[in-house]
Amino acid sequence: MGFTGFPDEAFIFYEGLEADNSKAYWTAHKATYDEAVKAPMLALLDELGPEFGEAHLFRPNRDIRFSKDKSPYKTHLGAYVPSGVDGIGYYVQVGADGLYVGGGWFAQGDQIVRYRATLDDDAQADQLDKILESLQEAFNIGGQRLKTRPQGYPADHPRIELLKYKSLHAGIRFEPEPWVHTPEPAARVRDSWRALGPLVDWLRRNLS
Repeated sequence: MGFTGFPDEAFIFYEGLEADNSKAYWTAHKATYDEAVKAPMLALLDELGPEFGEAHLFRPNRDIRFSKDKSPYKTHLGAYVPSGVDGIGYYVQVGADGLYVGGGWFAQGDQIVRYRATLDDDAQADQLDKILESLQEAFNIGGQRLKTRPQGYPADHPRIELLKYKSLHAGIRFEPEPWVHTPEPAARVRDSWRALGPLVDWLRRNLS
C-alpha cells in the first residue's frame, strides 16, 4: 500500500509517550505505534526510495547507558538515508511536534579533520558558503559546535564560524497540520531533500 499520510493517532501516541515514557504505556499502545507511526513511515520511505535510496529506520528505544535521562523510549521515530559516507545523508522524523526533515553531516570523528582541512581550500570553502547561504532562508543551519576557536586556528580566521562545527546539517520542521494526514508529506520531504542535495553532496565529496 502506498503512503497516504500520518494519521492523527500517530501524534496522539507521541503526546501520550511524552507524558508517560514508560514500558507500561508503550506495551499498552504498541499496536498504535505499529499501525499509525511505523507503517506510514515505512510507506513514506518506500515511496522516496527510488530517488534517494534505501533508508535505515531507527529503533524506538533510547540508549540510556551513559545518559542521566533514563526514559526508555524516544519521543519520535526517525529514519536516515545514507549517502555512501558514514554519518552523511538525509533524515526525517515524526513526533508530537510534527515532521522534521534534514540533511547533512551528523557524525564526528576523523571527519572533523577532513572538514577543517577542506575549509583551507578557498574554492571548496566558497562553494560551501554559497550552499549554506542558499539554504538559510528556508532551513535552520545547525550542528554541534565548539564554543571557542579550534586549536591551531587564529580567532580572526575568515571562516572561524564554519571551523567551529563538529557536525553540520540543515533542516526544517513542519507542524502537525491537516495536510500531514494526506499524501502531501511525501512531496514535502522529497522537495526538502532535493534542496538539501547540494549540501549533502559537498559533504560527501569532501569528507569521504
